[in-house]
Amino acid sequence: MNKSDGGTPSAARTSSPGGRAGWFCLALGASLLAGRPLELRAAPPPSAPRSSGLVWRSDRQHLTARIASQPLAAVLQDLAAVTGWQVLVEPRLDRRVTVQFEALAPAAALRHLLGDLNYALLPRTNSPTRLFVFRESVSDATLLIEPDTAARRSDGRIPNELIVTLRPGSGADIDALARRLGGRVLGRLDELGAGRLAFDSDEAAEAARQFFEENPDVASAESNYSVAPPSRMDPLSLSSLAPLNLKVKPVADGQGTVIGLIDTAVQRQGTALADFLLPEISLLGAAQAAPSYPTHGTAMAETILRAVALDPQSAQGTAVRILPVDVYGAQETANTFDVARGICAAVEQGARIINLSLGGEGDSGLLRQVIQEAHQQGVMFIAAAGNAPGVDPTYPAAYSEVVAATAGDRRGQVASYANSGPFVDVIAPGGAFVSFLSQSFMITGTSAATAHVTGLAANAAATTAKPLAEIETAIRQSLAFQPAVSTRPP
Repeated sequence: MNKSDGGTPSAARTSSPGGRAGWFCLALGASLLAGRPLELRAAPPPSAPRSSGLVWRSDRQHLTARIASQPLAAVLQDLAAVTGWQVLVEPRLDRRVTVQFEALAPAAALRHLLGDLNYALLPRTNSPTRLFVFRESVSDATLLIEPDTAARRSDGRIPNELIVTLRPGSGADIDALARRLGGRVLGRLDELGAGRLAFDSDEAAEAARQFFEENPDVASAESNYSVAPPSRMDPLSLSSLAPLNLKVKPVADGQGTVIGLIDTAVQRQGTALADFLLPEISLLGAAQAAPSYPTHGTAMAETILRAVALDPQSAQGTAVRILPVDVYGAQETANTFDVARGICAAVEQGARIINLSLGGEGDSGLLRQVIQEAHQQGVMFIAAAGNAPGVDPTYPAAYSEVVAATAGDRRGQVASYANSGPFVDVIAPGGAFVSFLSQSFMITGTSAATAHVTGLAANAAATTAKPLAEIETAIRQSLAFQPAVSTRPP
């Protein structure tokens, strides 16, 4: 989200030749911040059968299209399916689309797909991006497009990639195996004998998978999954935000309660976080953060510390420290392999609580193994349940070793946007205020709820002699999520 020259929050990238739709961005952002869903109507499915001509690369944020005379409604239905976006369109936009392009970023791709129509693309924190398509006013885009499930790659699988884990003591070499099959190694997790491999096509990756499944030196070959990019924060017009009432308690090296924050980079300048941060681990090289907005990682770090500060005794000093682990770098998306690498790096550096304010639909065996083994060593995991209303599992939150946090509203009920599936363990506030460069920002979602739970757990670990297993049990009990019981007759 960009801030306009006039200083008002801009909640979307818009294409509007006459500039007539820009006024709606502020109202839309306010509605989302207040947790009020738009009143939407579901669009009926297109009557004519068709096959999808869209290919979305979530790892590169690129769209490819080969479409010949398809109804606009059908194209948008496919677009919603392959991207995971929530698409709203102005009713009665009847036209046909013929277009062909390769690997375009969203803005350029939408310009080709929509022609002279206007659009607004609204990224949201840990929830689906919204696309509005309209003639003149974005407020006219009220028809919700139901995605075509046949076109959806629902689990976020990254095309052309595999995660390969060798059997212990096999003596095999990941690089040699990759070269033999025409692939390349994008990353390694040597302590587990695992590697992230890329191939030139889906067909080549599938052939490699079959080879690995028959190779006695290989323990497993699985897909790699994308982890959605966190959005930036929404700036607020607040006179002031209460300062972080928290002091650092000196601790010896290797002591204190260390939280591994697996997220984007965390900014030190312009925040009150520096004294609480350990040196950052950057798996993919240094990230270039926007100078005027806090990163998602920065917002999570402050939310964690504000939860610690809820204990009045913490004003005298806390032994809680945050170890930032950047698994995004300069990329727009992360993936389950790098999240697993980030967890390993954090645990190796002494983190005993892991905050995962991220997630996706892909169930990764490697990530599950890393979490299981660390949990057996006494590490506590808290992860976001996801901001898609429904009950479908989000990973890694759905693993039994992880405390899955959903977001609550002001009444203590599950927020309208939040996951309420059977895997959810706890509920916590879904909104948080953070300060950056003397500007106040707000973040909403299960990311914030996760950070809140992490702060409470870390404070308990830092101020009591209780083992983390006992603290985890207490957290699960005291913040337990109870799904609403329907009172409607069967």
